Amino acid sequence: MTPQVLTRGANAPLAATINRVRVVIGWSDDSVDVDASALLLTADGKVRGDEDFVFYNQPVSTCGAVQHLGRAAGDIGAEERLSLDLEDLHEDVETIAIAASLGEGTFGRLDGLRLMVLDETGAPLISFDIAEATTETAFVFGEVYRRAGAWKVRAVGQGWDSGLVGLATDFGVSVDDEPEVPEAEPPTLVVDAAAGDADFVPVEGIGDDSSDYLVEVVEVTTPEVTMPEVTLSEPADNPAASESPAPDAAPNPPEDAPAADLPGQAPASGRDVPVQPVSAAPVRRAGVRTKKQRAVVVPPVLKLAGDEAWVPARLFSVSGVGTADEQEKRATSALLATMMGVRPFARAVSAHFGAPAGAVETYLEVPFTHGDRKVFPDGVIRIARGGKVWTALLEVKTGSGQLRTEQVEQYLDVARVKGYDAVVTLSNEIAPGTGEHPVSVDARKTKSVTLYHLSWAEVLHEARMVLTHRGVADPMQAWVLAELIRYLEHPRSGATGFDDMGSSWVLVREAVAAGTLRAGDSKVPTVANSWIRLVRQLCLRLTAELGVPVTHVMPRQLAGDPAARARAAVEQLASEGTMSATLKVPGAAGPLTVVADLRISKVRVSASVRAPQEGGAQRRISWLLRQLAGAPDDTLVDVHYAGVAQDTCERLGDVRESVGTLVSERAGDVTSFEITTVAPLGTKRSGLKGAFIPSVIGATEAFYSAVLQPVRGWVPPAPKLASGGVGEESGTIGESLVLDRG
Repeated sequence: MTPQVLTRGANAPLAATINRVRVVIGWSDDSVDVDASALLLTADGKVRGDEDFVFYNQPVSTCGAVQHLGRAAGDIGAEERLSLDLEDLHEDVETIAIAASLGEGTFGRLDGLRLMVLDETGAPLISFDIAEATTETAFVFGEVYRRAGAWKVRAVGQGWDSGLVGLATDFGVSVDDEPEVPEAEPPTLVVDAAAGDADFVPVEGIGDDSSDYLVEVVEVTTPEVTMPEVTLSEPADNPAASESPAPDAAPNPPEDAPAADLPGQAPASGRDVPVQPVSAAPVRRAGVRTKKQRAVVVPPVLKLAGDEAWVPARLFSVSGVGTADEQEKRATSALLATMMGVRPFARAVSAHFGAPAGAVETYLEVPFTHGDRKVFPDGVIRIARGGKVWTALLEVKTGSGQLRTEQVEQYLDVARVKGYDAVVTLSNEIAPGTGEHPVSVDARKTKSVTLYHLSWAEVLHEARMVLTHRGVADPMQAWVLAELIRYLEHPRSGATGFDDMGSSWVLVREAVAAGTLRAGDSKVPTVANSWIRLVRQLCLRLTAELGVPVTHVMPRQLAGDPAARARAAVEQLASEGTMSATLKVPGAAGPLTVVADLRISKVRVSASVRAPQEGGAQRRISWLLRQLAGAPDDTLVDVHYAGVAQDTCERLGDVRESVGTLVSERAGDVTSFEITTVAPLGTKRSGLKGAFIPSVIGATEAFYSAVLQPVRGWVPPAPKLASGGVGEESGTIGESLVLDRG
């Protein structure tokens, strides 16, 4: 779908049938942190209160209609995403201002600034490119506003140089970034006397600020009072499920309730209730905090093994996995249980399909009636927020299992009848592009129920990102998430990621070798699309390992058009016998290019690195070779010179001691280098040994770690004042400054 393009000040209506949208703020330089935010404004252009400011420290509005979904890797850079449920907005809210801010630098130095409005499936509706940014550190990209009962989108493009605080304050938000002041010494926690006879026990890391607490052991004699439980309705048979209250909304205790059952007091003796601090939280003034919160990563470390052969016990066992059906059930159960236990992980996964941020409950193989028979989706996900319950049916495949159109469509029918929100499919298949699905379904079935797809590679990616880079504050939750990663990485789990090039792979490979492949062959698009999926998986793997968003770099016209992207891949494969992709790693010395050459069964991985712009050719070449000290000897070093088409290229092992063979006496200045490794290309369509996909992934990761990662791009030296300084004799600043880059 081609989006409607807006210019600054222009507006466009949203169709009356569109009630939920996702808003994307994008930029090209993914090494820069841009933080999106939304402000819910009344007719006077101000927020009703601080809770109407939605951003990284306050990710959901009180009504649950506006959510900050966080950062993701886009097709042409990085993205920050927001979700808007226009139906659930309070009638007082006339406008949602879509803004972004920078902690460092200005928007004027960022390229590719853009605002995109997408429908629920990820299809683009409206776009707005911003080219006028200069010194701003906060920017309102656009507005989603209400006029005569209908919703419109306006392109704004207005900025502030006072950052997030200045932007928020101008819209009526009160900001308080002063340090919190503790009310007293670390609080005393009251626990059951069964804990022992010591008077005080130090406990580390309890509480939100990770400070130490003292636990006082006392005798508790208060009578036991049973607190009412608040649970979600049974998902299969309750048509009024959407009316259920949020499970984390605690009921008001009766006035005569014993002190032991009031929040912050000791539990009745013998009850297994989490210990809570007695004293109040640190004193806080009114206003939101814009300073980012520090995440704490606390994965468990085992140190007491008697021998290296000792294998740690598994929370999710891989022993005895037999049939494909059993493999599927185990993986589904492990995932859904972890989502309930580790809320940051549940939020990261559910953000992929536009679910609200709230209390998560998951269920396995819930029976539903479809026509005259029972059907059993693999799972049900229910999320409560603001008095409403969002529900999705989950269909899972592991290993080589393939999603079937008729099965997906019957779950769409069930969800429509039940009034549920979505159907989510999960398999090792990777959709070619954002908003696309691996199987085609009748479009009429997705009018009231949204269909999403998630790959196991994306699930594993989110788990690694949450545990390693975003952080899980609770040690037990961190261990549970680490165990899920450990399980999914095991071959028996069936969550292998994308590992099959498809049934046409062998025929295409043989046709390339024979020189008979043509772009019109029906088998070519299947392999080309498999390559696009492989590149997406490679980006996910590198992102999870490096903690920065690794993106597939391509021309804008291909990034926004999946059909054109597929046609370009088909043409390259048919005409050249190759498939290629360029990846951008933030902070790396240059872009990384992967070329799979089916004609010679080799995979070439290379990077282009800008040469220093000072010194002679030998000095510039030596600068690179020093940084490649740990690279393999068979790495190729290609030197590009200014003003000539002829380059020099040698094996690294042949020029380590002398750079002479790389120096061209007749050429001009060295402008750049290309460093390359060549590895065998697997020929099998799937599997681990001798297969195409692991050979491409392995070659790429080996090149990055051994060759590109140690290289640091050249940074020009700071300008220097002329010898003796300026105005040295007179003690005053002279009429002119002479700057020298020497």
